[in-house]
Amino acid sequence: MSFLNELQQLLGDAGLVRGDDLSAFETDWRKRYVGRALAVARPADTAQVAAVVRLCAAYGVTIVPQGGNTGLVGGSTPDDSGEQLVLSLTRMNRIRAIDEANLTMTVEAGCVLQALQEAAEARRLLLPLSLAAEGSCMIGGNLATNAGGTQVLRYGNARELCLGLEVVTAQGEVWNGLSGLRKDNTGYDLRDLFVGSEGTLGIITAATLKLYPEPRARMTALASVPTLEAAVELLGLARQRAGSGLTGFEVMNAFSLGLVRKHYPQQRQPLEASPWTVLLELSDSEDEQHARTVFEGLLEAALEAGLVTDAAVAESQAQSNALWHLRESIPLAQSEEGLNIKHDIALPVSAIPAFVAETDALLEAGFPGMRLVDFGHLGDGNLHYNVQAPEGVPAAEFLAKNEPAINSIVYDQVAKYAGSISAEHGIGRLKREELAQRKDPVALGLMQAIKKALDPQGLMNPNRVI
Repeated sequence: MSFLNELQQLLGDAGLVRGDDLSAFETDWRKRYVGRALAVARPADTAQVAAVVRLCAAYGVTIVPQGGNTGLVGGSTPDDSGEQLVLSLTRMNRIRAIDEANLTMTVEAGCVLQALQEAAEARRLLLPLSLAAEGSCMIGGNLATNAGGTQVLRYGNARELCLGLEVVTAQGEVWNGLSGLRKDNTGYDLRDLFVGSEGTLGIITAATLKLYPEPRARMTALASVPTLEAAVELLGLARQRAGSGLTGFEVMNAFSLGLVRKHYPQQRQPLEASPWTVLLELSDSEDEQHARTVFEGLLEAALEAGLVTDAAVAESQAQSNALWHLRESIPLAQSEEGLNIKHDIALPVSAIPAFVAETDALLEAGFPGMRLVDFGHLGDGNLHYNVQAPEGVPAAEFLAKNEPAINSIVYDQVAKYAGSISAEHGIGRLKREELAQRKDPVALGLMQAIKKALDPQGLMNPNRVI
């Protein structure tokens, strides 16, 4: 019996997609990678995932795990060989348990992030992982890439929000590590091997996540700032005034919000165009009046110090959502403008103004007319420092000609300022060669040893990351 026939027998008609209707699984979100899958397996539970992996091991078939397919580095798209099996976790979308006393939720990998946020909210609890793709991305992929998002400043990356995992290993065994414990000092932390491994070591099938009490009040504002240095000073002032209550601090350059204005004119922007705009949010566990007092005091002090030239404070949850929607629309507006060169970089917050000034100048000198879409999570040092083709220049042509040289300039500057070439998107296929060149050789050797030990056949998402 052939591999596909055995797979069909194992999963049934609902669990296997084959033939010509695979395009949704074969193209990445940015449409940079288009592959050709052998088939798409859609297991319904962990036992079926394990059985699929064992079958693949027996036949030597490599596996590309896939969740919501919203990744930005080509990590969940098959190659063009037609020999890789896409293992889609979309059917595994159950919330197994919510433990209110322990402040945890145990969920399957195919749960859409927004559905988990809403399930927590229904219990007056908070799952703080939040990112632009939350309506379609899935928690397994969030954990496999150690996703960041807009609230890392207060709550940390996906890694910090995960207490335990269930994983199918490359041998088809099931590791049940779904602990809800905050303290468990019993050897190596296997959870941290799989979080951020991008499916190269095993397949995350379920997770136990941290929850928090829902804040009693949230205050959100947009603020115009004259310089990036002023934005960094504003961040310091906000930390002094709000402490751990500061849950969001995003920065956007004029061009990035200009793209939103151009492609989504229906979205009202309450402030005039400014060189830089900050979106800041404070959450308070006491009451709304306390939050408002702290927030208004912060903005008044910032205005007096010249750090802020104008501000718009949300007066309702709907207005707060609208302000966040502006920020979250930047990647979509950039996509509407055309293909672009994305840089998801991390830097010490103190180094960001100098990095941006120097790198802007280097890129403008080398590529006159290129346009910079610079935005991101200033509070945790993560910039999305993206390059758009000059006005009127075909984007695909500009990328094909200039992407390697642009990447070299940006990543050399990142290294100069002791940063990272990937803050929250992962490595995937897009940055694999950059990682090989720029990662510490000892660290690379350790990573390769771990890969060989856990996946000796090389079945798990091969040629990604390392």
